[in-house]
Amino acid sequence: MKEYIAQRLEALREVMRCEKLDAFIFPSTDPHNSEYVPDRWKGREWISGFNGSAGTAVVTMHSAALWTDSRYFIAAADQLSGTEFQLMKLKIEGTPTISEWLGSELREVSSAQVGVDGMCNSAANVEVLVSDLRREGGITVRTNLDPLDIVWTDRPQIPASKVEIQPVELAGETVASKLTRIRKALRDLHADGMLMSALDDVAWTLNLRGTDVHCTPVFVSYLLISTTSATLYINKEKLTPEVEAHLESQGVKMADYDDVRKGIKEYAEYNILLDPNETNYTLSRLVDVQEVIRHKSPIPAMKAIKNEAEIRGYRSAMLKDGIALVKFLRWLKPAVEAGGQTEISIDKKLTSLRAEQPLFRDISFDTIAGYGAHGAIVHYEATPETDIPLEPHGLLLLDSGAQYQDGTTDITRTIALGPVSDYEKHIYTLVLKGHIQLEICKFPSGASGTQMDILAREAMWREGLNYLHGTGHGVGSYLSVHEGPHQFRLEWMPAPFLENMTVTDEPGIYLAGQFGVRIENTLLISHYKDTEFGKFLQFESLTLCPIDTTPVVKEELLPEEVAWLNEYHQHVYDMLAPHLDDEGDKEWLRKATMPI
Repeated sequence: MKEYIAQRLEALREVMRCEKLDAFIFPSTDPHNSEYVPDRWKGREWISGFNGSAGTAVVTMHSAALWTDSRYFIAAADQLSGTEFQLMKLKIEGTPTISEWLGSELREVSSAQVGVDGMCNSAANVEVLVSDLRREGGITVRTNLDPLDIVWTDRPQIPASKVEIQPVELAGETVASKLTRIRKALRDLHADGMLMSALDDVAWTLNLRGTDVHCTPVFVSYLLISTTSATLYINKEKLTPEVEAHLESQGVKMADYDDVRKGIKEYAEYNILLDPNETNYTLSRLVDVQEVIRHKSPIPAMKAIKNEAEIRGYRSAMLKDGIALVKFLRWLKPAVEAGGQTEISIDKKLTSLRAEQPLFRDISFDTIAGYGAHGAIVHYEATPETDIPLEPHGLLLLDSGAQYQDGTTDITRTIALGPVSDYEKHIYTLVLKGHIQLEICKFPSGASGTQMDILAREAMWREGLNYLHGTGHGVGSYLSVHEGPHQFRLEWMPAPFLENMTVTDEPGIYLAGQFGVRIENTLLISHYKDTEFGKFLQFESLTLCPIDTTPVVKEELLPEEVAWLNEYHQHVYDMLAPHLDDEGDKEWLRKATMPI
């Protein structure tokens, strides 16, 4: 890959010369502001070589830089080495913003002009960029060029795979019912309609799923809703007769994907809601109505509260996942002791065991199997070049998940493959304490994740330890493994935590060059009690898998933490044991869930 980066930069700069551009910015997103994108829109990866899910590449005529967050510092440094790209570490003191860096790099350029693809940048991002660059010496922004269409000669097309119906018995609500609720939410915002761009929102609304994005069952499309109609903009080759009949029966029209521009221009209502953080800049500029209501989309908050059918689906998916994980964990240590296992080989083994389960569709993200020092790379993904053998000592950090048609799973376990040091045990126990403190939290309905995030960090903060990623995120119902709007994180996230939401609990500590620890369950928010001070909620673990107790320092746990761990393990055993046909699996589970 790296040998091609210089050639690609040269080709890009030739286009920039012809177009009189002094810089071009490549985001990680697509026209739908997606976190994970179809191959066609992996332009930032193509131009820089960095393949993390978050990052922005910027190229001038004489320099190049890439901004990413702490999850990818180590991986990005490795992937960018040997190229022109300088790594810019977000939220680290001394790191300039993109606009500041461009202001410095283009200071000697008269009437400097920076290009961005208006289709792949949200309206909000472009507007902020325009304002910031204006302050950096009057640099202007151009949005009507996608140079990748010129220089990326073998650029992938939009996937043509067929869309599938998510049965209403799994979705729990008809499309017509969802559209009625959406229109009510829009009326509450005094909006006549909206353009829905987020792919998981479209899939959820229409009870459809696809395979256009790796690990995420969505399909490339837009949905334009008005007071009386709804139109899906999608490449028609993706629609089967069954899907067309399904949409027609629910009052949804269909049009070609590229006709969304025409649809926006011809939209005839008085006003329209456009989420500036979701709608791309180009489409937002095509709207011709009396009023544009700039407001966050109401769909993520609706989608985040799971109905009874979706909750049943989660429980079913977690049960199947737990069965696969028991079989895997029983196999793991003897296999490592026998030799010949690597980070990649155990990933394949776990995926194969999940694939044996009913309704398995895919993994929900690329597995993170980091042994030893690789466990300190937050979003490490083993490659043939980095893959290392596992040995019967030290810690393995294993973060994985699956897409079953009835639910999405996300779990991390850190596993002692043999003897570990006292320091590794201490760090492991600190992370476990943080995990448990969130699990046992009781809170008033409507509290935010920022208000609770401290519970996961307090014990490690006392020792000057921390982690820079969020502590938890929502999880989709056979949709995106990362779902908002609610999160546990340090930064202020006002989205309320409400009954029947799902959220992960995944604190960690990462010691570069040594090891990493993360422990993660997916939780369901449920009712706790009603008092004179209102409704209080609690967390219930949906994840069914033993937490390795061999590295636990019991003396460092509070009595309530020991009690939670023992009760959780009893629950895991009670739920999984009846479904294990192999007596060896059942005996392994019994030992793994014994009280400490």
